Amino acid sequence: MSTGRRNPRAVLPVSLAIAAVLVLSGCGGNGDGGGDERNASSRPTAADTGEPEPESQAKSSSSRPLGEMRNGDGIVVTITSAAREDGGFVTVQGTVTNRGTKMFNALEWRSKETDVRSQSAVSGATLVDTKGKKRYLVLRDTDGQCLCSTGLTGIKPQESRPLFAQFPAPPADVSQVDFQIPTMPTVRIALSG
Repeated sequence: MSTGRRNPRAVLPVSLAIAAVLVLSGCGGNGDGGGDERNASSRPTAADTGEPEPESQAKSSSSRPLGEMRNGDGIVVTITSAAREDGGFVTVQGTVTNRGTKMFNALEWRSKETDVRSQSAVSGATLVDTKGKKRYLVLRDTDGQCLCSTGLTGIKPQESRPLFAQFPAPPADVSQVDFQIPTMPTVRIALSG
């Protein structure tokens, strides 16, 4: 016998099921959470409209390097990131490119410390906090090896190789540091993270 009233416990599961169907049907796309690619590509971009890009989009789509160092022999070091990492260190990454005419060996980039065993490395690189007047050396593992790029010998003209080095992190309020490699000019870079 029906009284015209519905049981609230029976209505709730049906309402939740309808809501779930509506939410899922609104997602669309290819299952990666990215939405419909056709719609995204047909939308005008900031470049199309002449309006400035929102700051968050400009940072994520920017591929500009943080800094670049060049010497007279055609060697170019391009710094692409300098990120603070969990554990209290900073990882600097980039590339070294030989735009000169002779083969390049980065032997002069090594540290002068006698206990460092890395040969063709950037173990002589440093970060300088000019604000706090402190210099940070490349970190070493328990065997004395630098936590940095190795194998930077025999770089042929027009060849590029990846470069990285890890340093102790400066205090959290330090946002910029000078990155130095022996025989190369100093470059100021911004820290992220």
